[in-house]
Amino acid sequence: MNPDSQGNPALSALAALRRFAKPRAPVERCELCDAPLANEHPHLVEPTDRRLMCACDPCALLFCYREGSKYRRVPRRVDFLANFRLTDYEWEALHLPINLAFFLHSSTAGRVVAFYPSPAGTMESLVGLDAWTELTEANPILRELEPDVEALLVNRVGETREVYRVGIDLCYHLSGLIRMHWRGLAGGQTVWEEIARFFAGLKERSGPAGGAAHA
Repeated sequence: MNPDSQGNPALSALAALRRFAKPRAPVERCELCDAPLANEHPHLVEPTDRRLMCACDPCALLFCYREGSKYRRVPRRVDFLANFRLTDYEWEALHLPINLAFFLHSSTAGRVVAFYPSPAGTMESLVGLDAWTELTEANPILRELEPDVEALLVNRVGETREVYRVGIDLCYHLSGLIRMHWRGLAGGQTVWEEIARFFAGLKERSGPAGGAAHA
C-alpha cells in the first residue's frame, strides 16, 4: 500500500481504483475531420496509391457521387456470386501462385490487377488481357465492378470454390489477418482457422445471391 494513503480512507479508495482501472483503447478517428469513429465505419481509397482511409459517415458521403475526386468511397456491399463461372483451366490461365486472390480494375494502371495475400503483405500480379476477357464474357457481372474500390475475391483453397463481390477494404483486412497470423512455411493452424472464419463471416453478410460457386 502507498504510505501516503495509510489512515486516509479517500486516498486508500483512490489507490484501489487505480489498481483496477484499465487504460482505454484508442479511439479510431476520421482521417478527414478527426471525428471519433464507431467500430464499423466507411472507408475511402486514394486511387493513385491505393491507400485506404477511415472516414465518418458525413465525410464518406461527400465522395459517393463525385467524379474525378481525390478519394473514392468503398462500397459496403458483400455479394456471394453463386453462379460465377470459373473452371480450373481458367483459373490456371491467370498464373497466380496461390488459390486465394482478389481482382480490381485500377484506373491508374488502366487495367485489371490481381492481388494475393502473403506473409509479407499483399502482392501484385498482372492479369493477362485475353484471360480476363474470356472470364468477363462468361461472367458479365465483372463489367459492373466499380474501379479502384470494388473487387472480385476468389477463394479456391482446398476443396473450396467461392467467389465474392466485395469492397476493397475487406480484401485488405483478409491480407492483414494472414500477415498477422502466419507462422512457419505452411502458415500454421491458426491462420487457416482465421481464413475460414473470415469467409464464413462473408457468407453470413452476403446478399441474396447465395449458393455454391461453379467450379
